[in-house]
Amino acid sequence: MFENKERTSLEELGEFGLIKHLTANFQIRHESSVKGVGDDAAVLDFKDKQTLISTDLLLEGVHFDLSYVPLMHLGYKAVQVNLSDIYAMNGIATQITVSLGVSSKFPLEAIEEIYKGIELACNKFNIDLIGGDTSSSKQGLVISITSIGYAAKEDITYRNGAQENDLLCVSGDLGGAYVGLQILEREKQVFLENPQIQPDLEGKDYIIERQLKPEGRRDVVDLLAQLKIKPTSMIDVSDGLASEILHIATQSDKGCTIYEDKLPIDPVTYETARELGLDPTICALNGGEDYELLFTIKQADYDKIKNDVDISIIGHITDKNSGVKMISKSDVVHELKAQGWNAFKH
Repeated sequence: MFENKERTSLEELGEFGLIKHLTANFQIRHESSVKGVGDDAAVLDFKDKQTLISTDLLLEGVHFDLSYVPLMHLGYKAVQVNLSDIYAMNGIATQITVSLGVSSKFPLEAIEEIYKGIELACNKFNIDLIGGDTSSSKQGLVISITSIGYAAKEDITYRNGAQENDLLCVSGDLGGAYVGLQILEREKQVFLENPQIQPDLEGKDYIIERQLKPEGRRDVVDLLAQLKIKPTSMIDVSDGLASEILHIATQSDKGCTIYEDKLPIDPVTYETARELGLDPTICALNGGEDYELLFTIKQADYDKIKNDVDISIIGHITDKNSGVKMISKSDVVHELKAQGWNAFKH
């Protein structure tokens, strides 16, 4: 991967030298970051806000494949995956810690690429890097990121607050990340069979980016605040829409009905799914990694949000006994099942 470039062994720097080298250019932006990198622990002060904390672990060979995932994109995505969890609580993310386990095959230049992606995400989403750890790994690359944020107590939104007749909304579009992954996997197989053949990704930029460089939806949190809408429940779409709907329904002790013709699917996602012999609706329901926000609102808030082109109302909350179902385009009722991403099956 880096054979033809200059390689700097990590042993030359040592753990503390490596951390100092990688974090030297990161700026502290928030007053809440009293102390960042450089001491035994970070110090944060959110004063009268409630603190939100989330952690995600990404493992080479389980969550990402370095044969087609650029290291800079991986660093960026690793941050986004975490920030999305804070946004899903209707909060604002402000800090992250980054821990890496790296094998001896990675020179310093490779780790710098990962940190360039992390820095890009920090700059774009106004995040402070405040700590972390590095270690050698015998199992390939391991990335663990913890995100920290805040919200006023009255603004925090949990998964369990959906009420009967609430409207079910989702941001952006669905299925693109999964279909993008299928294209990358297809081109990987072609390459393995014949390394002379160049990847055929023409016209697929959008869905490839949905997979390699997803964007956390901080803008949706800001929009809801501007519109003075407090969601009754919220979750991010990481494991597939069906799975996330079931989380909200189960934890809220309610049922839910969604409508297939209301699901937001980008034309490129739709056409590429068909090209690959996949059902676009199943890709949207079970694909995962879209990192959109799925949330419920009171019907009284409908007029505030109905004209926003980036928010789709895909269904409504029902009583528990009605179950969780989808009405197809041909008016057939389907029970929704969680068939999305499960890290323990891969």
